[in-house]
Amino acid sequence: MKLIFSWLLHALSLLALTHLYSGVEVTGFGAALVAALVIGLFNLIVRPILVVLTFPVTVVTLGLFLFVINALMFWAVAGILDGFQVQGFGAALLGSLVYSAFGIVIDSALERLFPPQTL
Repeated sequence: MKLIFSWLLHALSLLALTHLYSGVEVTGFGAALVAALVIGLFNLIVRPILVVLTFPVTVVTLGLFLFVINALMFWAVAGILDGFQVQGFGAALLGSLVYSAFGIVIDSALERLFPPQTL
C-alpha cells in the first residue's frame, strides 16, 4: 500500500513541478504516473552503476557530481518518454533538485503514515 501511495504522490509532485517551473512539462496525470515509474526504475537500476563508475569524479568534487548524475537521469527519462519533456540540462538540474525535495517530503510523510512494523 505504501508503494502505491508513494508512486501516486511522486506523480503528483511531477505535476506540481510543471506548475512551479516552466522548464519541465508533463502532458497529464497518466504521463506523470509513467514518468514517476520510469524515474524510480532508473534510480533503482541505472543510478547505482553510474555512481560506482563516476566515484573518482564524485570524490574530487566532494559529492557535487551526484547532482549531475541526478540531472542526467531526469533528462534521460524525458528523452525516452513522450509525455514528459525537459528543456535542456539546466532545466533537468533544477527539475531534479525540486523533484528530489518533493521526494524527501513524500518519504517523510509516508514514514509517519506507515510506520515500520516490528516483530
